This record gives sequence, C-alpha cells and structure tokens, in this order.
Amino acid sequence: MHLAIAGNIGSGKTTLTTLLARHYKFEPHYEDVEDNPYISDFYEDMQRWAFNLQIYFLNSRFSTVQQVQKGKKNVIQDRTIYEDAYIFAPNLHSMGLMSTRDFETYQRLFDSMTSAIKPPDLLVYLRASIPTLVNQIQKRGREYEDSIRLDYLKRLNERYEAWISTYKHKLLIIDIDNLNFAEKTEDLGEVISRIEAEINGLF
Repeated sequence: MHLAIAGNIGSGKTTLTTLLARHYKFEPHYEDVEDNPYISDFYEDMQRWAFNLQIYFLNSRFSTVQQVQKGKKNVIQDRTIYEDAYIFAPNLHSMGLMSTRDFETYQRLFDSMTSAIKPPDLLVYLRASIPTLVNQIQKRGREYEDSIRLDYLKRLNERYEAWISTYKHKLLIIDIDNLNFAEKTEDLGEVISRIEAEINGLF
C-alpha cells in the first residue's frame, strides 16, 4: 500500500504523515526539507536557485517512489512528485523565476521519470484557505519561511486546485480549515475513517 499526502505549504502534510504512520504502522517517507542544500538560498534569491531547488526535489521524490515500488512495505509519503511538476515548477516559471529553457528541461526530465513509476494507491489532498496556511506556517516557526508572501501561497493554492480537478487516480480531498487533527483526537479519527472508507474500496 502506498498512501501519499498532498497539499500546500503549511497544510499539515508532515503532521498527518506522522500520525497516520503511527496509526497504521506504515513506514513514513518525509519531504527532504531540513537537509535540502538549496532551500534557504532559494527563499533568499528565488530566481537564482529555483531550477536547482526543483531538480533536487524531483530527484529526491523519484528516488523515494522507486524505493517504495520496489519494496514490500506499506508506505505513507509526505508530498508527491506530481506537486513539483504541476504546481511548484510551473508557478516559478510563470512568475519569471525559472527560465523557459530550464522549465522545459525540467518537464522533459519529469516526463521521463514518471513514465517509470506508478501513482500512489491513494492520494489524500489537504485543502486549506490562505489564513489557515499562514497560521500554521507561523506556528512552526521555520526561519526560511518568514519571507513567504501571501500572493505566492495564493498562486500555489490555485495551481493545487487546478491539478486536483484533473487528477485521474484514487483521490480523497480533506478540507482542513475546520479540522485540527494535530491536537484533537476526534478530528484525527474523522480523517482516518474517511481514509479507511477509500482504502477498503481498493481491495
């Protein structure tokens, strides 16, 4: 079983990945943020480091999916390879922060990689409004995220919605504006119940 959690910056992907991994005894695979050698530089100078950052993420997530699909373990993944290609890279390109040449190179690499892997058995999308995202980003207090602009989050949200509306595989959308699964057991229970209803339909 390969579960994947998708959502904008601050939507609670890592928290939910941890909680579900504990609940289901699945092996968690986290987004490589803290060890990413480009992320601090990127938030300081997006235009200079956009391509490097996206290539790093693309390779990291491709390696993760390869491991998952070769292995025998049940896995839950924090963010997918598709989010890089359908949300973050095109957003950087449209903002003029990644050149067309770099973006086209990136897209060709993504197409080659994804032809060799399968989508997750279930994608859980955490939908959140901008105020919810901002609140959760501020709570976790990552220094390099201090400079994230509201219009950047808004553009990402719009791209998430566009991608999800065309996603053709098994999908569960969870609106997190009125849920606090990190602190409320009953809210986590609701999320788990909805996931189990979807998982049971896979067999």
